[in-house]
Amino acid sequence: MTTQTQTTPSPNTPNTPNMEAVKTKLKATWEDGDYVSFAQYMEDGACQILEEWNIAPGTELLDVACGAGQIAIPAARAGVNVTGVDIAANLVAHARGRARIEGLDATFLEGDAEDLPFPDASFDMITTLIGAMFAPQPDKVAAEFARVCRPGGTVRMVNWTPQGFVGQLFKVIGKHVAPPAGVVPYSLWGDEETVTERLGKHFDLKLTRKRYPLWHYPFGPEGVVELFRTYYGPTTRAFAAVGPEGEAALRRDLVEVYTAHNKATDGTTLLDGEYLEVEGTRI
Repeated sequence: MTTQTQTTPSPNTPNTPNMEAVKTKLKATWEDGDYVSFAQYMEDGACQILEEWNIAPGTELLDVACGAGQIAIPAARAGVNVTGVDIAANLVAHARGRARIEGLDATFLEGDAEDLPFPDASFDMITTLIGAMFAPQPDKVAAEFARVCRPGGTVRMVNWTPQGFVGQLFKVIGKHVAPPAGVVPYSLWGDEETVTERLGKHFDLKLTRKRYPLWHYPFGPEGVVELFRTYYGPTTRAFAAVGPEGEAALRRDLVEVYTAHNKATDGTTLLDGEYLEVEGTRI
């Protein structure tokens, strides 16, 4: 497999990103749109993945980049001792509200995957469902996962692959809106060699490529693009960045990707995406 080499820019090189600015923009991106409305189409798949993991009741679980609680809330229903953390304050507030309404004993905090606000060896299990892969400093994420996981504990990551449907979406958006200079591609969390480099010294790893359970939109690819534009922060920001003169080209390219991967033939849109499941036992 061909792997993009991860390089860490020297502090003195011109393309070194201003991480404070990158993270401020990242936080604003995930707080934009309405991720709660967007995520509803993928929550059934998240619950299927959670069921496969078969987490024992009483497990001390940290869900990193927990979003609206797609993993954390159903895990708490099953008796898991859940703590969720996310960079987006509005998503943390939503997850707290869901837990409160259902009477669940779960904790949700605003926080950074690269600097988790917990003591060493605090958790039996660390999970992240296509979330922590978007943090701009992946080596810090890997180090934090290792730090807060107890010896013999586990990490479970679901990361989009570069070659899959969502990886192709990243490429399309990257053609129109350049990513921050010096920040490594998010999709490298879906590459086996890269994941082994990042986590292999901390965890005994098992890496498996899988298909995300099908998610269904009751409208065609053009409608899916508008849904993403309205509710999904990264796409909302991409359209804002290209401006009126670039909207038509971005929309055309996105519709093309959705159409190419659409499994439905009845005017709706049925999608899945390849992901890399990372299962690791803390050494």
